[in-house]
Amino acid sequence: SSLYEPAVETHEALTTARGQIARTLGCQAKELYFTSCGSESNNLAVQGLAMARKNWGSKIVVSGFEHPSVQRPIRALKDRGFEVVEILPEADGHLDVAKLAAEVDKNTVLVSCMAVNNETGTLQDIAALSTAVKAKNSRCAVHVDAVQAWLRIPIDLKKWKNVDTLSVSGHKVHAPKGIGALFIRDSVRQTLCPPYLGGHQERGLRPGTENTPYIVGLGLAAAKGAKNLSDRNAHIRALNAQLRTGLEELAQQAPITLNSPADAVPEVLNFSTNCVNSQTFIEYLSGRHIYISGGSACDKGEPSHTLMAMGAPDLAVRTALRVSFCGDNTPEDVQALLDGLKDGLKELQHI
Repeated sequence: SSLYEPAVETHEALTTARGQIARTLGCQAKELYFTSCGSESNNLAVQGLAMARKNWGSKIVVSGFEHPSVQRPIRALKDRGFEVVEILPEADGHLDVAKLAAEVDKNTVLVSCMAVNNETGTLQDIAALSTAVKAKNSRCAVHVDAVQAWLRIPIDLKKWKNVDTLSVSGHKVHAPKGIGALFIRDSVRQTLCPPYLGGHQERGLRPGTENTPYIVGLGLAAAKGAKNLSDRNAHIRALNAQLRTGLEELAQQAPITLNSPADAVPEVLNFSTNCVNSQTFIEYLSGRHIYISGGSACDKGEPSHTLMAMGAPDLAVRTALRVSFCGDNTPEDVQALLDGLKDGLKELQHI
């Protein structure tokens, strides 16, 4: 922000990082705003878009499986007088675009849908969804939580031309924890009401001293991730297939069911043992230095609202496990997990 030489160099570093990230999203660098994480990006977009449009509308349409950082701000907006309509996913986790679009009317100010579900890896058709929304109401804003999608699937905001805001986060792409970014299409920037007031940083929409080291790290992670996207995807897809095959074999030992559809992104695989409580199995595997979860880290062990929205049976929800892959995982890691699951099913089913 200052004019002396180190500050100029810092500004150049921020500019470079902004450009690196923009190239992975198919947007202009000036349309990217740095935040502390995906949750902050979601909050800024959801609240900023809705509040800026309250003078002409009060309806919000949202998927029934959003991350808490979208779900809870929207519930807060409901408490402030907005009408909220949740569209539940189909049994396989996919959203019916026609069903969502049917709820959009002239009073609808915001539609929000995540590109990839954080618990099941289910991929949504954002291009079709956003196009359908704008066809019903061109003034309605469309927000996309792309935290799980970024550098896992191709994102081109020139093609997703009906998406107004989109959030990403560093911790999903091996950048430092505590850094994220929000895309705000330049055509809607003036119609977004930011919740913050302060200095001129990030064009006044997200004031405060920039976290330069983390921003640089985010830019480098974006550049590296884009370069290795194809090879990384093939590697992780093979690991996912290995785990799916192993689970099919284990299904002879326990009534295992897959909650992630076949076309989910390979980085996430969700399944239910239907016989051992999630937390019990997580702790058992942790004792073998195998770390998986039962759902979203931001839900602190609560039953999966995504699986409940999909209409999964209560037993499947209470015994669900989520495996997350990264490019550093190996086939040996998958085999260790399968061995742990096999032993755990033998030892824990009687509990």
